[in-house]
Amino acid sequence: MKYTYKTKGTCSQLIELELEGDVVHNVKFTGGCNGNLQAIPRLVEGLTVDQVEEKIGGISCNGKGTSCGDQLAKACREALAAANA
Repeated sequence: MKYTYKTKGTCSQLIELELEGDVVHNVKFTGGCNGNLQAIPRLVEGLTVDQVEEKIGGISCNGKGTSCGDQLAKACREALAAANA
């Protein structure tokens, strides 16, 4: 299932991802810091939604209360909820 998530409170504006069951694939960010946004998709490829949340959920960037990684964790959870609805 393909899913698009509009980020909140980060430099990146959009996250696109695919879920196969609860496994995350093909994450793509629009906007944000180029290096980080190339690294994060590689690091989460093939992880479950729970694993993504555990590893990068709750990370804050410069006191914003969220980060691109945190937004990805939220996007994954939202995508899984939509897939199971």
